[in-house]
Amino acid sequence: MSETFYVVPVAAHEAIVTAAYTSRGFTAAEAGHAARLATAATRHGIRTHNAIKAVHLDDLFGSKVGGCQPATEIKKLPGRFAAAEVWDAQKKLGQAVAWEAIDRCIELADTYGTGTVSVDNAFHYLWGGGYVMEAAKRGYLAYTNCTASLAEVVPFGGVFPTLGTNPHSWGFPTTEAVGFPVVIDWATSVIAMGRVQQFQREGKPLPPGAAVDKDGQPTADPNAAASLVPFGGHKGYGLALINEMVGALIGGSLPTIRSRAPVDNEKQSCTFYFQVIHPEAISAGCFAAGRSQAENIKAVLADILGHGNDSCLLPGQIEANAAARSDAAGGLLFSAAEVAALNEIAASSNAALLDLETLGQA
Repeated sequence: MSETFYVVPVAAHEAIVTAAYTSRGFTAAEAGHAARLATAATRHGIRTHNAIKAVHLDDLFGSKVGGCQPATEIKKLPGRFAAAEVWDAQKKLGQAVAWEAIDRCIELADTYGTGTVSVDNAFHYLWGGGYVMEAAKRGYLAYTNCTASLAEVVPFGGVFPTLGTNPHSWGFPTTEAVGFPVVIDWATSVIAMGRVQQFQREGKPLPPGAAVDKDGQPTADPNAAASLVPFGGHKGYGLALINEMVGALIGGSLPTIRSRAPVDNEKQSCTFYFQVIHPEAISAGCFAAGRSQAENIKAVLADILGHGNDSCLLPGQIEANAAARSDAAGGLLFSAAEVAALNEIAASSNAALLDLETLGQA
């Protein structure tokens, strides 16, 4: 049976998100960055990293407990590499830092062909795919990874969670070729913890092999899930490890104390890494059959999806379809349980509540 979704106007949604953040002391600009990411995630069907998840993260690890500091300024550190910047976020809201970082990487790529921004002392930026998708829509190849707020993933062959869900996100400028950016965006666990929380709200079981309980035994009960499992065994473990090692090189500390009780001489904050590449910077220029670079990527994708593979999807296609569905409905799509969760946020920040009975359905 298909799920009923209610259509929430973007303005009403962003009013709730903005009120939630400004009521906690965040600036209007920071709240706007949070609302922008929450809208982008919901519009593209990313229910695990929407406004509900964002505010929940701030409740648990953010402004209420000192893990995120409202109204702070990014400290841009001196360095000797013109195309690579290193920032101390000083626990500024992650979404605000991330939007600024992807914009700066694009500026650097326009000058140097590539640009990177590494960020220490950060707070979680939610949906990494949203940032690389924005760069891809503007014609660039983009990548980001981050260390997750908590160590919730058991390493391959292990028994104790020592890794974050540690997502990787790639965006490719393929709108001209296929009608949308190819966006490869994944947590390195079988599912994200946000999916566990979503299934708790919806009363649905987890997929098999995704989580273990407090005793390390596999469970499909989202309320019993204590830790997550890497996807693909040792392969997902290796990808999660990349984030931890990149984070360690930037300045991140021990995964098992991240966002938890302070430990002397250690840090509890996350790290980010962003890279944007101008397509011209990687073009050899000698494409077969006289094709341009844009024509060549279109030909390659057509070959991959040909030969009887016509029913296969490209990464980012589901998100593009979700965005088209949202746009056709004239707003953002939420389940009844999600509308109720949004109203809890609205009530706590004196924002106008959503009336389920007056919302359209999709």
